[in-house]
Amino acid sequence: MDTNIIYCGDNLEVLSKYITEPSVDLIYIDPPFNTSRQYEVFWGEAQERRSFEDRFGDVMTYLDWMRPRLRELYRVLKPEGSFYYHCDWHASHYVKVELDRIFGFDNFRNEIVWRRSQTRSSISKIFKRSHDILLFYSKSSDYKFTMQYKGLSEASKRLYTKLDDKGYYRLVPLVVSGKRRGETGKAWKGIDPNLSGKAGGHWVTKPSNLDEYERIGLVVWPAKEGGLPQLKYYLEDNKGVPLTDSWDDIDLIQSSSDESLGYPTQKPLTLLERIIKVSSNEGDVVLDGFCGCGTTLEAAAKLKRKWVGIDYSPTACRVMAERLEKRLGLKEGLDFTLRDMPKTAEQLRKMPPFEFQNWAVVALGGIPNQVKVGDYGIDGRLYLADVIKTHKGDFFETLDKWYPIQVKQVDKVGRPDIDKFQTAMRRDKRLKGYFVAFGFSQDSMKEIKRAQTVEGLDIVPITVEELLGYEKIALS
Repeated sequence: MDTNIIYCGDNLEVLSKYITEPSVDLIYIDPPFNTSRQYEVFWGEAQERRSFEDRFGDVMTYLDWMRPRLRELYRVLKPEGSFYYHCDWHASHYVKVELDRIFGFDNFRNEIVWRRSQTRSSISKIFKRSHDILLFYSKSSDYKFTMQYKGLSEASKRLYTKLDDKGYYRLVPLVVSGKRRGETGKAWKGIDPNLSGKAGGHWVTKPSNLDEYERIGLVVWPAKEGGLPQLKYYLEDNKGVPLTDSWDDIDLIQSSSDESLGYPTQKPLTLLERIIKVSSNEGDVVLDGFCGCGTTLEAAAKLKRKWVGIDYSPTACRVMAERLEKRLGLKEGLDFTLRDMPKTAEQLRKMPPFEFQNWAVVALGGIPNQVKVGDYGIDGRLYLADVIKTHKGDFFETLDKWYPIQVKQVDKVGRPDIDKFQTAMRRDKRLKGYFVAFGFSQDSMKEIKRAQTVEGLDIVPITVEELLGYEKIALS
């Protein structure tokens, strides 16, 4: 199985086509939540804004859509693999029933509650919603699990009041309540733990370990005769508090964070790092079937795991690639592969309009307009090659040597479309521009010729087929 790959496409098709055997150690998915809301998504890294609907109608339709994908994810998971489904209150109870059927009820491990915010909703007749749910399953009882720990509270740290040359420590009992018949119930150094207290007690570990503790100076004997020894427990040796199924120590990403890409459902890197550390080892394969902006991929790469990402959106896939390059220094084509980006006119016709605009502008070598709604006829800008070579920063919008790009996802551009583009060119004082579409009507071509002859406006019509040809030449 190939790894360190971003696949652009429907995860149902990608999984069946590229992964033939159970070969994934950990799967995390954060699929649409059936929220019936329309989001405006701001992709900060790609300077693009696009709309999409996270909408499936009733919950049964949502489950019908998810069911074959869950079965494929189950199929590619190794017998010792783990699976995390990130969801919220909208459909979590329905999803769990579906996962119980696929994985088996006995392989359900945890319902993890992640308190993602201290919400201040204005709704007054419900308890404020402030958490997501992570449904944790394994494929069998033989699964990987490495406990993680939360840091100690300041109050707990203050209990370590004693100090020696090794650091701060506290004293903890070596005898705890409850009689035992095994090793921990035997006498040590003349002390029978069964006689401790009214109900009797036992050592916290077997006597051979107590001998080692005393050898290295961790056992403290009381000055009072007959007292019980205690153990030095150093602050630096305390791993923290073992995690429970309630995670309240990871906050949502703030818009000012350098991690933020402006994606409304973007999850914190620390959340994915925790999941990956718990349920995989270095060198294992981590898969995210609904990659979004690539948080799982960054966390996996950072923690020395192999990874596979899948997303239907070409824009999202491009953002992931840029994220890996910018934040981790990974190089596309060398350290990872971006595969199955749209390459045919038929595929491009099926793209959402803003996705198609972004693809066309980038394929032409331009930079997408930051605002897609109300862009006044300009979908992108193409900067002169000599300007880009000499400009050191990222603030292309401050430069004046650029050509406007207009994109239409239509079979034939009409004259009115050309008229509007001319108006935009005059407004921005541009004498040359590019217009991308699947085709151009005779009237539109006549107007393009007239504009150049009469007004000196040079509009270059480019069909999608021609643009695909440019891409093939560039790729070769």
